[in-house]
Amino acid sequence: MPDRPTADRRQAAPAPDPHTADTPPDAPEMGLEDRLARIEEIVRLLDSDSLSLDEAMALYQEGVGHVRRAKGTLNAAELKVMELTGRLEEDA
Repeated sequence: MPDRPTADRRQAAPAPDPHTADTPPDAPEMGLEDRLARIEEIVRLLDSDSLSLDEAMALYQEGVGHVRRAKGTLNAAELKVMELTGRLEEDA
């Protein structure tokens, strides 16, 4: 049989969305407000009952990463406020 060129039936992957599960939760461009908005979006999606188990698990994993990063950001801000107000020195 002669070799015939075959059409590649696979579609090109879409451009990555900065809010997908493939995006690391510590993406530098995502601020606290964006993280909180994404967590709310993930919760809405998980509540929708329209996801497969794999999709739900991926979203849950992404959400946990966002929660951890947001908590770290808030802890750092709290520490900074305590340093600025001198509470750390008073408690020592």
